[in-house]
Amino acid sequence: MSKDIEETNSYLLLKGGFPLKNTKKGMNVQKKQQAAGWIFLAPASIMIFIMSFYPMFHAFIMSLQTGSLANMKFLPETGKSIFFNYTWMFSDKVFTRSIFVTFLYLIIEVPIMLVLAMLLAQILNNRDLRCRGLFRTMVFLPCATSLVSYSLIFKSLFATNGLINDVLLKLGWISSNINWLGTTSTARGVIIVALIWRWTGYNMVFFLAGLQNIEYSVYEAAKIDGANGWQTFWKITAPLLKPTIVMTGIMSINGTLQLFDESMNLTKGGPAQTTETMSHYIYDAAWQNHSFGYASAMSFLIFIMVAILSLINLKVGDSRD
Repeated sequence: MSKDIEETNSYLLLKGGFPLKNTKKGMNVQKKQQAAGWIFLAPASIMIFIMSFYPMFHAFIMSLQTGSLANMKFLPETGKSIFFNYTWMFSDKVFTRSIFVTFLYLIIEVPIMLVLAMLLAQILNNRDLRCRGLFRTMVFLPCATSLVSYSLIFKSLFATNGLINDVLLKLGWISSNINWLGTTSTARGVIIVALIWRWTGYNMVFFLAGLQNIEYSVYEAAKIDGANGWQTFWKITAPLLKPTIVMTGIMSINGTLQLFDESMNLTKGGPAQTTETMSHYIYDAAWQNHSFGYASAMSFLIFIMVAILSLINLKVGDSRD
């Protein structure tokens, strides 16, 4: 700005005019824009720090301590390593089993759920399908159900004298009632079915949004070129939905590793804690055994798992050279 005024003054002096004065004081336009940006970012940044980063830092400090919440002590004072809580995790058979159970749910449920969500989105994106809005609402409706409510519904359906056993008995597929929630394998299966029923519609919405961003003329051109439905899906739909697949994959992995409601409300972790997830075990350690340091250490392990799996998912889904 000052350079422009100097050039203008030189021109006016040559023409016999009066020079202009640089009355501009304070910040220039660029600095004002930067200051305005920081002002708008400051409230959200402060809240994120207070509500997220500070509790994470405090939890890490707590994970190095032992004792009750009112009398937490650093472990070196007791003659043990400061990372005792972290080393104890891997000798804790219940916790290692909860890791296995959580990853079992993850490996089975997430691929099935995402494939179903993509197929349903593909079907409900068809322009010739009647009552598309009704069908979309029906598929998404389980997601709008309360976590506690739907867990209680499944607990009632799969009870020993529940509807599922009644239907199977009338069909002649079983000869006696099955204790679905009292046997390890069937209880885990019920939780997986409940997760798929609850979250498929949620992921379908993201795939449906991604499909609607694909120009319909692309499919028409593929149809003219003689491509069938399978070729169209793998050559057009799947590559264009890659960002959506990565995003839903990361969210599903994150949610499954923090799974709590189904384990708590459906089976209470039973039978014999064989369906208990990591988050459920952390809850028991913190609020029943009052081992807040140990619970904080296990929470940080879940955080590391989520970060690593999300990074792998991003690297696999990254299409940049």
